[in-house]
Amino acid sequence: MAGQKPDVELDWVKVREDLDNDFMGETIFEKAKRKTRENPLVPLGALATTAALTVGLISFTRGKTQMQQYMMRARVGAQAFTIICIVAGFILLPRSS
Repeated sequence: MAGQKPDVELDWVKVREDLDNDFMGETIFEKAKRKTRENPLVPLGALATTAALTVGLISFTRGKTQMQQYMMRARVGAQAFTIICIVAGFILLPRSS
């Protein structure tokens, strides 16, 4: 490292500054909107998971055990769908260089 130019030693600083400049003014809602545009099936899977869990818990409190079991199985399926969408998004989305 002692023989390298100062520019080469601090390339990571330049990369970090570029990344910060791209996303500096982004609010949490803008980030959620951008992420949803990048991979729209992930929020859909998360909503399906939440809905299945909610209906399952309501069924549990009302004593409807058959419906509760069905909804818990549906929740597991929705979670699997969400994870598959996340992995597919990482694999299929082009990386910007």
